[in-house]
Amino acid sequence: MFFRACLSLFFGFLVTAACAKGSPSEMQPRSANLENSVVKIFSTVRFPDAAKPWSKQAPSEVSGSGVVIEGHRILTNAHVVLYASQVQVQANQSGDKISATVEAIAPGIDLAILKLDDGSFFETHAPMARASTLPQIKDAVLAYGFPQGGTSLSITKGIVSRIEFMYYNFPVSGLRIQIDAAINPGNSGGPAVAGDKMIGLAFSRLGGDSQNIGYIIPNEEIDLFLRDIADGTYDGKPAMFDDFQTLENPALRAYLKLDKSVEGIIVHRPASTDPGYPLKEWDVITHIADTPIDDQGMINYGRDLRLNFTYLVQKVARQGKLSLRIVRGGKSMAIQLDVAPSHPMLIPEAAGEYPPYFIYGPLVFTKATSQLLSLINGNANAMSLLSFIGSPLITRRGDAPDADHKELVVVSSPLFPHKISKGYSNLSGAVVGAVNGTKIRSLAQLVAVLRDLKDTFVTIEFENRSGESIVFVRSEIASATDEILNDNGVRAQGSPDTMQIWQAKKSRGSGRCSGSTYPWSSPSRRSRRTRTRTGSTGANAPRRARSGRRRAHRARPRSCPTRASST
Repeated sequence: MFFRACLSLFFGFLVTAACAKGSPSEMQPRSANLENSVVKIFSTVRFPDAAKPWSKQAPSEVSGSGVVIEGHRILTNAHVVLYASQVQVQANQSGDKISATVEAIAPGIDLAILKLDDGSFFETHAPMARASTLPQIKDAVLAYGFPQGGTSLSITKGIVSRIEFMYYNFPVSGLRIQIDAAINPGNSGGPAVAGDKMIGLAFSRLGGDSQNIGYIIPNEEIDLFLRDIADGTYDGKPAMFDDFQTLENPALRAYLKLDKSVEGIIVHRPASTDPGYPLKEWDVITHIADTPIDDQGMINYGRDLRLNFTYLVQKVARQGKLSLRIVRGGKSMAIQLDVAPSHPMLIPEAAGEYPPYFIYGPLVFTKATSQLLSLINGNANAMSLLSFIGSPLITRRGDAPDADHKELVVVSSPLFPHKISKGYSNLSGAVVGAVNGTKIRSLAQLVAVLRDLKDTFVTIEFENRSGESIVFVRSEIASATDEILNDNGVRAQGSPDTMQIWQAKKSRGSGRCSGSTYPWSSPSRRSRRTRTRTGSTGANAPRRARSGRRRAHRARPRSCPTRASST
């Protein structure tokens, strides 16, 4: 009897353990469904060449991950498909690659949506369910994707380490979840899963000596992005662009004559100096909507989160208005602050656009962007020289446009070799100040000024404390420009937007090379900084572009130039 009882208890334990763990047949369908929603993405990208804006860098292959979401769409990171001329998607455990098109992209928050050419793919690949709330710290998480080191789907395990509101790609900020599951190149765009639902999208990891520090974009940011692009255009998230200072120092509190009960964040430098701007220097923001702000500019959110107060802007702003309570001169008051997705910058981000340019004789003009400045950031000698000569590229970094400058117009590369450039030095990085005495505010204005010149000489001055000015004989410029373009294999004198301005005068006349003859004379279709693109990066895009150039070539009179725009 005793033996039978022990045997019964033993088998009962096995049955109980099996029930607790779940049989393989019961667990497998959930895992298989999740894995079936993860895809590998192959992109052929051609990044801009900031120093040679008339061309693009050589094609390079990029791979990443993506996940099927509702609406027969693929969600991935923007950096996986940015500047892509061809995108293909491959399902897990499949050999076929399906051509895709970038339907929407937001480089700032690093998200993109792909549309497949073959919609039947989604008949066998269901969207992955997304959690409606943030995970808790210490929640178990699985990172799915196709990182380097193999070709099959990789799944790594970890926990949620922290949740913060941080910068993504300046100036865009957002919630960010840190996990300790391994994230490697190729994981970008793959889902992070807790339980049986996606909690975010892998996008980055901390390099250097750090270990097991990976980052995912939470569903809250993804949902904001998806709601924004529902109308076909991505506008971006509202944000504050003021500069703040903590209220921790006792002397600072005494200087402002603040009661001990007052807590908040100090406005160090308002985003605007306009007299009508609601925030002033030394204002103390105590509440955003009805949520109190502490002396470090943080708020308590949920059960265990402490976030920067600017996180609430995207949650509580309504129709571009944000409710704040401030203390000014010892008095508490409520204000309404206008908030917008972007803040004009004199030296902006490229945000996925190819740079505009214009070639005039041996000079190549473009507008200054942070991508152009990145070419010199790692060059100590170049940075030292620009600082010494007082270049606006250094002194005006971070400034907003003003009455004198809408943007900075820069010489992007050394002078093309030609006899009219004899004796002039390398002008790379020089900022254009004036042409024949006319101050230059933008690249578009520069092209218009050069187009309308009637003077015998063209004099170009630069905004430096030292250096030289450039003088050309105006009548020699046209032939010199053609010779330079031919000798250097440059297909277009300018980008479509600058050529539209350059050709505007000729198109009004009866010249044989009127604006309608040129493909670059049609209005540029550039979208907003962070934008929605339809059909711009699909597999057929290069073929369409080539066929368009062939048609334009046939339409031109033989006496007209045959160059087409490279952008």
